[in-house]
Amino acid sequence: MKKSFIWPGLILLGAFLVFAENPILDEISLALKAGNAKELSKYFDKTVELTLGEDEGAYSSVQAEQVLKDFFAKKKVKSFELIHNGSSENGSQYGIGVLTTENGSFRTYFLLKPKTPKYIIQEIRFEDE
Repeated sequence: MKKSFIWPGLILLGAFLVFAENPILDEISLALKAGNAKELSKYFDKTVELTLGEDEGAYSSVQAEQVLKDFFAKKKVKSFELIHNGSSENGSQYGIGVLTTENGSFRTYFLLKPKTPKYIIQEIRFEDE
């Protein structure tokens, strides 16, 4: 009789773990949805790899914030939808989504690395869809 309760419990636990919300991904998604470079920069590492279409480079967190502020101002963000996220064996996390602006949509990718006591963005890409 005990075996019949174990499997449903394990299935429910597995479903919970798969669909459990990740607060940092939610916070980054909200910052992207609002086109808020200042809020997004709270999660930047000291140096951030940033790709905006064909332009790419490594920027200090302050420079990256300014570049994104200009990008968001020119494009006028309408929405952001996180489509996929995951993690690697080394503890890194990533998110992939679509940033919709008045000037078109951008496939968006960001990479988070664990750094005590939180996760930080080391790379963020906006590529034309």
